[in-house]
Amino acid sequence: MIRAGRNLHRLVSIARVLARHDALFLIEEAFPLARLLSWPLKVRLIPRSRRRRKAEAGLRPGQRLTAALTELGPSFIKLGQALSTRADLLGEQMAADLSGLQDQLPPFPAADARRIIEEELGAPISSLYSSFDDVPVAAASIAQVHFAVTLDGREVAVKVLRPGVDAKFRRDIELLTWLAEGAERTVPRLRRLKPLETVKTFEDSIALEMDLRFEAAAAAELAENFQDDDSFRVPQVDWLRTARRVMTLERVHGIPVDERDLLLRAGHDPIEILGKAARAFFHQVFRDGFFHADMHPGNLFVDADGNLVAVDFGIMGRVDKPTRRFLGEMLLGFLSGDYRKVAEVHFAAGYVPADQSIDAFTQACRSIAEPILGRPMQEISIARLLGQLFQITETFEMETQPQLLLLQKSMLVAEGVGRNLDANVNMWLLAQPLIEDWMRAHLGPEARVREAVGTVLSSIERLPRLLQEAERTQAMMSGQGLRLHPDTVRAIFGDQRRRRPLAALLPWVIAAALAVALVMKP
Repeated sequence: MIRAGRNLHRLVSIARVLARHDALFLIEEAFPLARLLSWPLKVRLIPRSRRRRKAEAGLRPGQRLTAALTELGPSFIKLGQALSTRADLLGEQMAADLSGLQDQLPPFPAADARRIIEEELGAPISSLYSSFDDVPVAAASIAQVHFAVTLDGREVAVKVLRPGVDAKFRRDIELLTWLAEGAERTVPRLRRLKPLETVKTFEDSIALEMDLRFEAAAAAELAENFQDDDSFRVPQVDWLRTARRVMTLERVHGIPVDERDLLLRAGHDPIEILGKAARAFFHQVFRDGFFHADMHPGNLFVDADGNLVAVDFGIMGRVDKPTRRFLGEMLLGFLSGDYRKVAEVHFAAGYVPADQSIDAFTQACRSIAEPILGRPMQEISIARLLGQLFQITETFEMETQPQLLLLQKSMLVAEGVGRNLDANVNMWLLAQPLIEDWMRAHLGPEARVREAVGTVLSSIERLPRLLQEAERTQAMMSGQGLRLHPDTVRAIFGDQRRRRPLAALLPWVIAAALAVALVMKP
């Protein structure tokens, strides 16, 4: 009861803000009873001027919700940014409106930033930096950034968490969890969309963002993945000046990637930059399975040499090997017009329940792809294709795949960056040779042979342990423990003399598989 009372009180205060912006529709849709409760808020509790009502009348629901979430503060700005990946839940237009949420908030005092730095690093500012700029260069929902210079003369950017922000997030996460539990309990049709799991995913991502050591580790991992590629760079982490609430990175000098005129005046070729961006995104997703999931123009710069430099690694995505394989096969099926193949990989991956009609799903895939793939090549949007695919999830009882939603959102942002650089060039066409090479290497006959050989080798590596376990179990059963007749033991574990010749054949199996691979190699 205490929990319910606390959350209800908080919900009322949030509802007031939502009502002020005529943005109560999400709560009303999730809880039909809320329509009756929200009516006084709309009509009587919060009178609005005629001018304000007229201004709001011209806004889309997503735009009104964006304004309300911005007023509600850091937790809800982050929530809106997370919801912007859920076109399957909110619809494509509303998700697009939420993606415009700005993360620029009033800064907190520099004195608080200095105090937090000194508490976290256990030393006075003067012994850490020779100079520290009290005016922040950026102030976001969770942290703000100050420029500084280290004692050895290096220019750095110092990111500091907002005071008390973790307590505010914990309070709002508790409320969101309570609402998600109520939604799953009272609105069965929402269970497929996994609202509780979505909140948990949001909570996990926020927990990572609340510890800047995790962000520093993400930056270091991404930098390691591109250590041999000068076209995409990550600022170096200063680990000696990094802690839970403070992170120090090499300062980036460059032009924001969306400032096309500045790039041209600096002598950079937008198409060349676009090609580097396409390759970097492809390598992150398919080669490494670890990608920057918030690479909007404010987080991507072009340095003096025309190379890309990324910042802000609080939101990162991971794609495991099976999912990458699924994406490759699905993309190949769509681009080749083999919609049956697209449907089959969805069923094989378990994304569509087995009791659904594969013929109907094939038809649905065709209906989605033909209008998009039939456009001029420079206008084709792979991200929009995925977004349309996620919109048919309810019809075929597909469960939400959070990692694919985040990827789709990241692709949409990447496409926006690409079109700003050159609207006549499709970034996916620039990456097509990489896509074809990756598919050939991971989906072709050679890849399947390598996979089979790998399975055999893995079995051989496990064989000694399996034999040891079998002999230990045999000894236990034939000793003081459970006694079995010798014929029974032999039937269960096999005759050791007959097993050895079988094991001796395994090297020949490997040799045969390798020979097949060599023969099939072009």
